[in-house]
Amino acid sequence: MNQQFLDELKAVTGEERLKEREPMSRHTTFRVGGAADIFVCPEYENLPDVIRLCRRYEEPYYIIGNGSNLLVGDKGIRGVVIGMARITPRIEVSGTRIRVGAGMLLSTTAACAAENSLSGMEFAAGIPGSVGGAVVMNAGAYGGEIKDIIEEVTVLDREGRSARLMAQDLDFGYRRSGIAEQGMLVTEAVFRLSHGEKEAIRGMMRRLAQERTLKQPLEYPSAGSTFKRPPGFFAGKLIMDAGLRGYRVGGAQVSEKHCGFVINREDATADDIRRLMREVAQKVEEMSGVRLEPEVKMIGEFS
Repeated sequence: MNQQFLDELKAVTGEERLKEREPMSRHTTFRVGGAADIFVCPEYENLPDVIRLCRRYEEPYYIIGNGSNLLVGDKGIRGVVIGMARITPRIEVSGTRIRVGAGMLLSTTAACAAENSLSGMEFAAGIPGSVGGAVVMNAGAYGGEIKDIIEEVTVLDREGRSARLMAQDLDFGYRRSGIAEQGMLVTEAVFRLSHGEKEAIRGMMRRLAQERTLKQPLEYPSAGSTFKRPPGFFAGKLIMDAGLRGYRVGGAQVSEKHCGFVINREDATADDIRRLMREVAQKVEEMSGVRLEPEVKMIGEFS
């Protein structure tokens, strides 16, 4: 790592917001992953300078939120990881709109909506990701998706320039948007909701939380649904029908409670999880002819 780059980065972020050789297992819900060369969590106003600095020194950089949809290789990440979830959170309610910083947890935002009697985010109350990550991947559950409630986002482009994009500009699809594909970083989002009855909203959130607890392996580290839903099928059922319930590679396992989840059952490595995902996809394709695609994003160096 270039020492001059490191010194300038510390000057931008402050030394207390920068860590060297930071284990990524501390920043992902799988609880695996080697060390990042540099991990920074700058304030929002410093983000453009961090990006410009990385580009000037040709240092690769990666943006992560809560790490809830991420598998980091055991050998870690070369370059700079910008941790949005560690940035000082901000949230503002105005009428039926909520303006929120990208590092805020989606579940916290949904709770704020409920407290202000705003309906539309009930589906998001149990999603563990950050707002920025949820917008980028068009996160969804129980029939709701981010594209249904987003009004606008503020982004930084590859040069660190800020722009405001409306919902129709974001090219949403199933578990994707055009944001990452264009190399942009979400810094803020505005959700458009509707007035509702506070107790009814909270009641719906409680019911969905109970359903998650009953059906999902929340007691183990995971990245949520491991595979995208194939058109016309359900990934979990395809995996179950292939006889893979409880299937293990090292410390990684197909959940016995919900076959759509790969879990860190017992001190799994990132390589265990990646191998298990590959073997599951191969066996499902052999049995059904359907090829499963990962919903989990993989970054860093693997064994």
